[in-house]
Amino acid sequence: MVGLAAAFGSGAMTNSLPEFAESKALFVIGSNTTEAHPIAAKWIYRGKMNGAKLIVADPRSIQLAEMADIAVHHRLGTDVALINGLMHIILKEGWHDQDYVAQRCEGFEELAAKLEEYPPDRVAEITGLSVEALRRIAELYANNKPAAIIYAMGITQHTTGVDNVKSLANLAMLTGNVGVLGGGVNPLRGQNNVQGACDMGGLPNVFSGYQPVADEAANQKFSQAWGKDLPQKPGLTITDMFPAIEEGKIKALYVVGENPMLSDPDLRHIEEALKKLDLLIVQDIFLSQTAKLAHLVLPGTSFAEKDGTFTNTERRVLMVRKAIEPIGQSRPDWQIITDLAARLGYPMEYSSAEDIFQEIRQLTPSYAGMTYARLAPSGLQWPCPTEDHPGTMYLHKDRFTRGKGLFTPIDYKPPAEVVDPDYPLWLTTGRTFVHFHTGTMTRVSPSLHHEQETAYMEINPTDAREMGIKDGERVRVSSRRGEIQIKAKVSRKVDRGIVFIPFHFAEAAANVLTNPAYDPTAKIPEFKVCAVKVEKLAAQAA
Repeated sequence: MVGLAAAFGSGAMTNSLPEFAESKALFVIGSNTTEAHPIAAKWIYRGKMNGAKLIVADPRSIQLAEMADIAVHHRLGTDVALINGLMHIILKEGWHDQDYVAQRCEGFEELAAKLEEYPPDRVAEITGLSVEALRRIAELYANNKPAAIIYAMGITQHTTGVDNVKSLANLAMLTGNVGVLGGGVNPLRGQNNVQGACDMGGLPNVFSGYQPVADEAANQKFSQAWGKDLPQKPGLTITDMFPAIEEGKIKALYVVGENPMLSDPDLRHIEEALKKLDLLIVQDIFLSQTAKLAHLVLPGTSFAEKDGTFTNTERRVLMVRKAIEPIGQSRPDWQIITDLAARLGYPMEYSSAEDIFQEIRQLTPSYAGMTYARLAPSGLQWPCPTEDHPGTMYLHKDRFTRGKGLFTPIDYKPPAEVVDPDYPLWLTTGRTFVHFHTGTMTRVSPSLHHEQETAYMEINPTDAREMGIKDGERVRVSSRRGEIQIKAKVSRKVDRGIVFIPFHFAEAAANVLTNPAYDPTAKIPEFKVCAVKVEKLAAQAA
């Protein structure tokens, strides 16, 4: 989530999961929480049991909607219009926190002027929601404090992902819900240790702790610590790498614990690019679709076979302890990387994972107060700047990182690809409760495989009836990038004009269809919306 408003620079949850039990309102948008983040959902349930008002906004009917005070299905890619519309109503009704805005924020006048362009009638036309529903959401969120916003990839995986996140930040600040217990703007991370990878500089423009590579002082600090002059120019994002491969600017790729042959959009293009490499190295614990294309596969270890730390979605750094010895010829990732570095002429003098963590502490202010001994009981949440600091439950308590929170006026922009007569249906993608990400681990589990053996496409009963498609029949789904054959699942979870495909299944990969267009700032592809057509297969029609 590079590019989030300055007040929320790290893209981390501002608050903690247990705080949802203290919230008076919970606004879940773009997150199928019970299926994709069940631990987070547990705290949402507790908040609801404690009397919190639950608002759910999602293009599909998700499980949380069943217990919501209000649940709506807004049109795909209309999040900015929806949020602007809510803020318009909140301002008109005087439901915003005027003291908070005056004391802790700036840019209010510019935001208010922009919101004048989003009256309820216009927003209803864009989003497909009723004016009454918009007003009800605004009222519940603004008048029940503290209120927490909870979102996931349904917000970020758009060409307007950064705009979506900034809009949610605007909404939270407008109502005084940042820097308070039980409030905040809370992105749920998509995979284990995504937060930790970002914290450690797993982004092309920062060192660990989000210290910019282009910042002279930060660059000098890391150059001195590592004994090398480091480049000050940011590197390439994943979405920039594949065009660079095609242009011959990248000759070799080292992939660690990632499976772009199933997780990236427009998979045929990804495969063509990978096959052009002079060298593809994949380091993983299973032979993924990407590993099958590799010139060299390096066997890493699972979490149970190594020591170290993970950082979870609420910024909590947790100990990982080796339970069994590495299986076969596999080795912990850090050992593989240090051996490779030595062979390339750069010895790394680490004897353990804890040695590496000591260096992390020295170079990363937000981790400086953490030690293995302190982490052992239940972990610590960053920022934790000193060894007597208890860690931070929620961010921005008295002031924002930049001083005052900055309102950013945002205009609604439609998705990069819209439906037309040739491709008349909207496709959105996501996860199921059974499988995880590209299925590299879960699809080799017999019990999980039994729960969900094959891919499927959800289609509304009315659409299915008009196309002559029966539940369980195989259909062809096509986009401008490719086509797949898949089993149809007739379901009221999706509205008319929308189909949903989970992306876990290589044999009917949703990302053959998805649009590689991406957010210009965060470079996150638009996985959540593209245009497709669905056809009943001729053999079944006969």
